[in-house]
Amino acid sequence: MSVDVRLVRDLVATIDDREPLVVVIGDCILDRWTVGEAERVSREAPAPVVRVTETIAVPGGAANTAVNARALGARVRLVGLIGDDEAGDVLRERLETAGVDTAFLVEIAGARTTTKSRVVGGDRVVVRVDDLAGTPTADHNERLARAVARAVRCADAAVVCDYGLGVRAEDVVPVLDRDRPGSIVVDAHDLPRWASLRPDLVTPNAGEAAALLGRDLGTGADRVAAVLGARADVLARTGARAAVVTLDRDGAVLLEPDTDEGFRTRAVPASEQQASGAGDTFCAAATVALAVDASVRDAVSVAQAAADVVVREAGTSVCSAAALLDSVSAPAATVVDHDELAAAVERARQAGRRVVFTNGCFDVVHRGHTTYLRQARDLGDLLVVALNDDDSVRRLKGPERPINPAEDRAGVIAALACVDLVTVFATDTPIPLIERLRPEVYVKGGDYSPEMLRETAVVRGYGGEVVMVDYVPEHSTTAVVRRIREAAAASAGSAKPPAASAGSAVPAAATTATAAAPDPEGTTHGKVIPQ
Repeated sequence: MSVDVRLVRDLVATIDDREPLVVVIGDCILDRWTVGEAERVSREAPAPVVRVTETIAVPGGAANTAVNARALGARVRLVGLIGDDEAGDVLRERLETAGVDTAFLVEIAGARTTTKSRVVGGDRVVVRVDDLAGTPTADHNERLARAVARAVRCADAAVVCDYGLGVRAEDVVPVLDRDRPGSIVVDAHDLPRWASLRPDLVTPNAGEAAALLGRDLGTGADRVAAVLGARADVLARTGARAAVVTLDRDGAVLLEPDTDEGFRTRAVPASEQQASGAGDTFCAAATVALAVDASVRDAVSVAQAAADVVVREAGTSVCSAAALLDSVSAPAATVVDHDELAAAVERARQAGRRVVFTNGCFDVVHRGHTTYLRQARDLGDLLVVALNDDDSVRRLKGPERPINPAEDRAGVIAALACVDLVTVFATDTPIPLIERLRPEVYVKGGDYSPEMLRETAVVRGYGGEVVMVDYVPEHSTTAVVRRIREAAAASAGSAKPPAASAGSAVPAAATTATAAAPDPEGTTHGKVIPQ
């Protein structure tokens, strides 16, 4: 993941401690998913025949934003209009089961609840049917405004989810102006309607941004450039202090008033054929982060990570705090190639994070390794560990090493909580990689001095810092391998000879010689060096 693991962990812990109050105001939808297998094409029309295996109903729209905010640990009040129909009853029940406070929902007698029904055949949506609620009356709008006024009291943040289905800015903005929460986020199809609210953050997608600007954004890298070039227009037309434009598989671009460069996030590629509501999740996560006083950049980074979780799931999904933590901690996402590593380091640097770099073989991971890696992590904000590939280990350690291949060694190191990114290099020293990354801190563990390392001159040459951290005596790969060999030799020497011919017995001299054989790695002046 591009997001810093420690950032997510710290933010989730802060949310758990503070339990911020988030008010979600907007258009409530019930999403129905009818899932089955598309086995053949109908003879009645050129349409697939779907054999239904499952039907589910989940909160959508503003209701989806609400359940996502609750799943991330916030206390949530939902304000919106629903009907007194079966769909409204199901939606309210699903919300209450998720822990969302539904006391501020405005139920309209005789009205329909907006429902979006999708039929999924195999791996794709075959059709979507929208059953929209009617236009609210002046009385309904007034009741909604009163509900907003009650709900936002003492709120840490509020988020408006306006999909053009009934929630009006003229009813909500005066209320939020009178009793403004700590942060306000707006997710709306028509953002200029909410400009007078001066939101802290708006979250248009690519289509909404294009509509806002009145021009096409292009594709791929062109979209990013177009968004960055429109920074002043986007902020002026939305009245927002900051705007994040979500670009689905291209991640998101944060626009802030004081910089033309923007702040990028990268999305994790995933199939989107059945995904729905990732924008709601993004908005919810950003709002909850702002509710506990996170910076807007940190809020956007965490929001991207949360959206990456749900876009990998079919249907309208929810990202919980546990799922978010699991996602950013997954070792597979931590082991990267040099290009991915360089991009991640650059993003961290742009975010003001201090990059720490260390390297080694890490053939048999032991307490010496974990101790010095924890010490290294404390020297900065992003710890990069570079591992020698198998060929370079053999050149350095001899033909019997490595004991574990590079893929296994990288997976073990990536699983350590203190490690952010892992890569593998093929050269005898990491100097080429250091010259490319230019980390602020270069760390080595063991009985070294900076003058013993060829890397020192390179790091100090660009203004970096070289730090030696403590090692744990008798905890090194050399020591571990030596003890294994000694134990194996002792076991062989104590084994009872077989009752066959004398020629099959193991001579005592051979056992003694094996036990006394020198460690092929040796030691350095009798001192142990973690590898």
